[in-house]
Amino acid sequence: MASEALNLFRKLGRSATGRWLYSRLICWRAPYFGSISPTVDVLEPGRCVVRIRHRRRVQNHIGTVHAIALCNLAEMAGGLATDATIPGSTRWIPKGMTVRYLRKASGVMTATALVPLIADPAQMQDLHAKIEVRDAQNELVFDADITMWVSPRRS
Repeated sequence: MASEALNLFRKLGRSATGRWLYSRLICWRAPYFGSISPTVDVLEPGRCVVRIRHRRRVQNHIGTVHAIALCNLAEMAGGLATDATIPGSTRWIPKGMTVRYLRKASGVMTATALVPLIADPAQMQDLHAKIEVRDAQNELVFDADITMWVSPRRS
């Protein structure tokens, strides 16, 4: 059974307008993501791609995309990829995040999150969402490993 987030993306994600609306709905549900004005481009089991534009609200004092905006972007992509991947009988919550800032982040940032299938949905377990953020020249500027705690849903 697919998650609500994945089902909604399957309905809205076929057009640019639908992806924009979907992204706004996700930000309404999780308001902090709205601070980076993201657009979800791809959502499927095991993978999510989210993009942000370089604008003043995500810029630091040296004119590049600031560290927390990149973390926020990674958490959104990783969370949606996890949600789309795990069975409906489970739930998740971020448990920890390791990040690396690899170069100055300028321009459009695109985060790609990859999440493996879980071995046993009946067991509580850690799941690692691996996220890469690339700039418009496809240069890797940031990466993250988010540990997601996956556990059975309580009725």
